[in-house]
Amino acid sequence: MDGTIVDVLFVLSGFILLMGGGEALVQGATRISQNLSISPLVVGFTVVAVGTSLPELAVAIEAVGNDAPDIAIGGVLGSNVANVMLVLGTAAFLGARSEGGEGVKRDSVAVIAATAFMAVFVFGGEVPLSGGVVMLSCLIAYYYYTYSKAIAGDDEYEFEDSWLPGNMSVAIPACIIGGVMIWLGAILLVDGSTNIAETFGVSEAVIGLTIVALGTSLPELAVTVVAGLRGQGGVAVGNVLGSNVMNIMGIISIASIFGGGIVVDGEFTRDILVVIATSGFVVTAFLRGKDFSRPVGSLMILTYVSYMTYLSGILDGLV
Repeated sequence: MDGTIVDVLFVLSGFILLMGGGEALVQGATRISQNLSISPLVVGFTVVAVGTSLPELAVAIEAVGNDAPDIAIGGVLGSNVANVMLVLGTAAFLGARSEGGEGVKRDSVAVIAATAFMAVFVFGGEVPLSGGVVMLSCLIAYYYYTYSKAIAGDDEYEFEDSWLPGNMSVAIPACIIGGVMIWLGAILLVDGSTNIAETFGVSEAVIGLTIVALGTSLPELAVTVVAGLRGQGGVAVGNVLGSNVMNIMGIISIASIFGGGIVVDGEFTRDILVVIATSGFVVTAFLRGKDFSRPVGSLMILTYVSYMTYLSGILDGLV
């Protein structure tokens, strides 16, 4: 039992380090970008999305290195569900409104493409090395395309200001410290989660889909709560769409390259269908120019909680 308590402390400490590190890195990178006069659109799509996805990347690489690929796959799939249902649902519940526009529609199409890539690999039972290279290449090409649209003045993007002081002497150390915190948090989270799974006979897939996914989605949730309370839905939407693209096209691709390919357990067939359904629901609304009301946001949150309840097996004892 003492070992279990230590593992739980590892998981909790990992959560704290991931959330704090993600916040420090995003805020520091934001200030650096502003000091270098980089386009707000490019900063928003790359810095915020990539910054808040770093916990997933750290967890995925650590999991693959520990021969626990189910945690990596489960963490990404679960995080994408959490992003669209919990994070965007929270934004809607708080009354935040998205700005819409061509940028959101373009990113919505990117989410569809990324989800299609992941579906092919899940149903195929493997993310091969070549598949990782192709996805990473596509992500880089999309970032270049987004940058080209930004410098051409085709897009407008409102980016949340940072609470961090604007001078580079603070911003650079914040990025370094944030990155170190993220990697340490990932190690603690993966090690603790894996040990808990072995102790209680819970599969690594379920641990990845629940504990790891929720923990690595905390940076996105934190950004969304702040944006929602301030009525800035565009920040939340851009962050979530960018993070979901990065999770699949960036994190899974890098993890597969790092591991020389990743075997995907057949159990994830159920979960990729959930990702397709939830992402499809949100993307369809954005493509049609629709927004989410508070009641719809509440329903999205309830749906996510129900999904987590089902995965945790709490209902098994009631049947």
